[in-house]
Amino acid sequence: MPTTTPTIPFSEPPYLTGLPSPYYKATHLRWQKACRDFISTHLLGNALQWDTEETVPEHVFTTFARAGMLVASLPAPLPVGWLGEVGIRGILGVVGVDEFDYVHTMIYCDEMARTGLAGPSGSITTGIAFGVPPILKYGTASLQARFLPDLLLGKKRICIAITEPEAGSDVANITTTATKTPDGKHYLVNGTKKWITNGIWSDYASMAVRTGGPGASGLSMLVVPLKGYAGVKMRRLKVGGQVSAGTTFIELDDVRVGVENLIGVEGQGMKYIMTNFNHERLTIAIGATRQARVALAAATEYVLKREAFGKALVEQPVVRHRIAKAGALLESQWAWVEQFVYQMTKLPKETADVELGGLTAMVKAQSGIVLNECAQVAMLLFGGNGYTKSGQGELVERIYREVPGIRIPGGSEDVMLDLGVRQLIKNFRVKTKAMERPKGSSRL
Repeated sequence: MPTTTPTIPFSEPPYLTGLPSPYYKATHLRWQKACRDFISTHLLGNALQWDTEETVPEHVFTTFARAGMLVASLPAPLPVGWLGEVGIRGILGVVGVDEFDYVHTMIYCDEMARTGLAGPSGSITTGIAFGVPPILKYGTASLQARFLPDLLLGKKRICIAITEPEAGSDVANITTTATKTPDGKHYLVNGTKKWITNGIWSDYASMAVRTGGPGASGLSMLVVPLKGYAGVKMRRLKVGGQVSAGTTFIELDDVRVGVENLIGVEGQGMKYIMTNFNHERLTIAIGATRQARVALAAATEYVLKREAFGKALVEQPVVRHRIAKAGALLESQWAWVEQFVYQMTKLPKETADVELGGLTAMVKAQSGIVLNECAQVAMLLFGGNGYTKSGQGELVERIYREVPGIRIPGGSEDVMLDLGVRQLIKNFRVKTKAMERPKGSSRL
């Protein structure tokens, strides 16, 4: 039965207003409550202030690490074996790591984004969420043993380092090189990486490098030491939004990295990068959808109380029309996200990478489009307050500035939309080809 407690329209996903949903089991509902309590206590209250100061204090990361709330950002299912090795068997006392599925992941990402901002949560989780999976999926047992214990426990930090000044969404054309020394024991890494989230705080990077010739086939991935390491220079970049997430420019000058830090095998880097993008893009979509919800709910609450021309703004048809259009986009997007995540829980990882890879790019792109609409509507309805960096419209103004940070990173919007359709067409052609009768066969 729907809850009798009233909620501001669009402020919560339907399942949290008491409406029925086929996706959530008792374990998910317990997890949502525990997540909300923990994040409200340790992040939500100070998020806007920390984002204004452009840095989330180190103790917040440590608090999340000690509670096991870093590993919740990893792709589900979680690495149960390794988590058991380091003593993490459950999170917040309500969910075992062995039962954690992608619906739990979705709830976690949604709750982390209730700040309305991508920076505070991103400062804590982006590195482990996207930097650890290549090691987990493709690293040798010895590579995993060297790095995973400290990373999973939050004793060390990592980032994902793909993008370069001249190669963003065009991953196949990155130019950072990793050349073997004459004795074959080390790589010398040279180049630059740009817009690397969490880089400034990271001890390591899962880094895309060129070990071979031009194009995708020449790419590999290495675990490259960063903070305080010889030949590495890092500086923070001033960006328009997500300012507390530690966006970093990295210069690499003859950085000596042992060949044992190679992730997987040489020449397979493009495959590793592209499959890793699926988790990144989906979690971006989940968080951005909640950001859109925060903005639109704030605007709805505002127009219920703000008066102009002798009546509340919500009594103006044009105001209701704006909210209705944005709300329809928002709830459609959330329904797609829920459906998508449910499919992730039912498909084997290899199948999901193929069948949902293109759609992941599209759901990520659509999340930016929806966020843009909801944030813009919120700013317009707040009027001058929504254009002011303080006061009651401060959060809405900040969210609106963060819109490009969703539409560009993780694969820019136009590239993602094109990639999605190309992947769907590719899958169709492969399946069609498989149904064709072999040449010369007489079989019907």
